[in-house]
Amino acid sequence: MNMVELIEKKRDDHALSRSEIQYFVGRYTAGEIPDYQASALLMAIFFRGMDRAETVHLTMAMAESGDMLDLSDITDYAIDKHSSGGVGDKTTLIVLPLVASFGVPIAKMSGRGLGFGGGTLDKLEAITGYAVNLSEEEFRRIARETGIVLSGQSKSLAPADGKLYVLRDVTGTVASLPLIASSIMSKKLAAGTNGIVLDVKTGCGAFMKTLAEARALATAMVQIGFDAGRDMVALLSDMNQPLGVAVGNALEVAEAVETLRGQGPADIHSHCVEVAAHMLRLAGRGERWTNLGETRADVERALRSGAAYEFFHRMIAAHGGDVRQIEDLNRLPQARLRHDLLARESGNIAAIYADTVGWATLALGAGRATKEQAIDHAVGIQVYKSVGDSVDIGDCLMTIHANDEKQLEAALELLARSVELSAEPVDPLPLFYGVIEAEDT
Repeated sequence: MNMVELIEKKRDDHALSRSEIQYFVGRYTAGEIPDYQASALLMAIFFRGMDRAETVHLTMAMAESGDMLDLSDITDYAIDKHSSGGVGDKTTLIVLPLVASFGVPIAKMSGRGLGFGGGTLDKLEAITGYAVNLSEEEFRRIARETGIVLSGQSKSLAPADGKLYVLRDVTGTVASLPLIASSIMSKKLAAGTNGIVLDVKTGCGAFMKTLAEARALATAMVQIGFDAGRDMVALLSDMNQPLGVAVGNALEVAEAVETLRGQGPADIHSHCVEVAAHMLRLAGRGERWTNLGETRADVERALRSGAAYEFFHRMIAAHGGDVRQIEDLNRLPQARLRHDLLARESGNIAAIYADTVGWATLALGAGRATKEQAIDHAVGIQVYKSVGDSVDIGDCLMTIHANDEKQLEAALELLARSVELSAEPVDPLPLFYGVIEAEDT
């Protein structure tokens, strides 16, 4: 077996076998296959695609390229969620303590953000002292003692994915459905999960711009998980406008805390209830929480009762975070400058372009253009209106939180074209477009 044969085989549109894929992933991870040959195979996959079996084999080979986490000493059924990312997406901070409040242990590893999509770890680090880099021993201890742990991903999990992603990023092969799906799912399978709820976003603020693209990605990931023996469900959700009000790390932490206290924006509240209900349904394994409508009602009560907030508080304390900052949100990082963006005309909100808001937040310093770039946890944008709302001249559309005058000016220049008005009434955008389960694929 050699790489030239594999490259030619995929170039000619033939399926690679499990052993061939394992050979490629194993040898490339070990540094025995040069980048130019790996790049050639990735480009062949980009143009020729992969069938369902190939995609599963690639995912498992990447998952098994490093440690496979075993969480059986923490829980007999590990449940996880994955969001494909978006503007104002702070759902993990709300959903995980919400699920944990039902007695379902949560042991999750998350990542950082790159570009305008803020990462969960970046948000958590807005809380002074919160430790995201845990040893496996610390990770397990916190999970056992508190029922919830949320840390950074171990470098020993799916190392092949990290190495291949860097190569894809510089060879124009990122936008390949089987490569995207296997990249995401390899880390989930390596993390020891039994059930996974995917929140796959579509719209201008998402990686998958159209509903058809999002559906195809969700379907591929559900198929991978199912064929690998996991319980799977995918929600297709909207990202044509920011989710919630807050966009930016400390601002999103504050909004997550408010939601956990039963006082958050209606859309983020409803979104998190839906995701949590599906997670509980999988965790129930046909014995508990089988009725989704009843489960939603239970989740609503838990969110409004403050039970989920108590688990969030417990998690922050266990990770070494300053709990005073979530008890008094004014203690979170605060920006020096605030600027209100006012409506210059009356009408109905026809669009709030999530990607433009995201890029404006990045211009303020809330995100990273490169992996090495430091971020400002205090800055961000609060977006007070949603598609379908009516506005009058002088209404406050947004508040921009900044620490630098030039960055503020750059953000305002972008935000000037972030909102579109219509003289006619406009229907609100849906939160979700559908659900995909294994039997649907």
